[in-house]
Amino acid sequence: MKVHFLGTAAFEGIPSLFCQCLTCKQARERGGKNRRSRTSVMFDHDLKVDFPPDTLMHSFQYGLDMNSVKDLLITHSHSDHLYAEDMAIRAKGYAQSGEEAMHVYGHDLPFRLIFQALNGLEHNYKFHRVIPFQPVQTQTATIVPLLADHDSLETCLLYAIEKNGKTVLYGNDSGWFPDETWAWLKDKQFDLVILECTTGRVGHRNNHMNVDAVLETKTWMDEVGALKPGAKVFVTHFSHNAGLLHEDLVDIFGPHGIEVAYDGLIVEL
Repeated sequence: MKVHFLGTAAFEGIPSLFCQCLTCKQARERGGKNRRSRTSVMFDHDLKVDFPPDTLMHSFQYGLDMNSVKDLLITHSHSDHLYAEDMAIRAKGYAQSGEEAMHVYGHDLPFRLIFQALNGLEHNYKFHRVIPFQPVQTQTATIVPLLADHDSLETCLLYAIEKNGKTVLYGNDSGWFPDETWAWLKDKQFDLVILECTTGRVGHRNNHMNVDAVLETKTWMDEVGALKPGAKVFVTHFSHNAGLLHEDLVDIFGPHGIEVAYDGLIVEL
């Protein structure tokens, strides 16, 4: 299975549009892995997680055929993970996209935003409301939505994904996992774990994970055997406000066996 990190930044992107902080200034100067667009990931060519406002740019940059996406998983409604207005571009009158439906998985609030954006347009989406901890067989994978601690006003989700014999934990915008999620993970094993480190060395771990939370999660997974032999652990979803460039993140996480994702990175499982 091929895992393609399309974007690896939080809401603001790096460098952020209007920001003059040292991190953004250095990211503009250095470019390369320090330039980050809003977070999304593609599994093979047919399963995508989230639909950020940079999706059009991703399709240009990486030569993506978005009509090859059969299943789209939505983690939550925040605009850096769901830019619903652009989903209307697939509707009749805006696109000649063929007859094959794109199946969308999520909960009520993201769907409401998508329905508002579609505004009665004729479209070829199929919507599937998911329930935390209940497995769903999609066209391309078996998924299990898990609870995140990200926004108290919304049911934010992580996803466990089993595809082509490989298992992945996609833990984006998670915060420190809720107890129910830790309990579900305890007897599972993964080939790949993707965690967020939005806030860097900031002291709290609610709403978003910080460095310490990521390291503790990796330690816990090692202790309970949640990582298969040769499993990979990546961090993604970085904010410029954390004050950490790509090189800084590599220095922090490398000694712990955790790799730092960057825009365009492809991982083969």
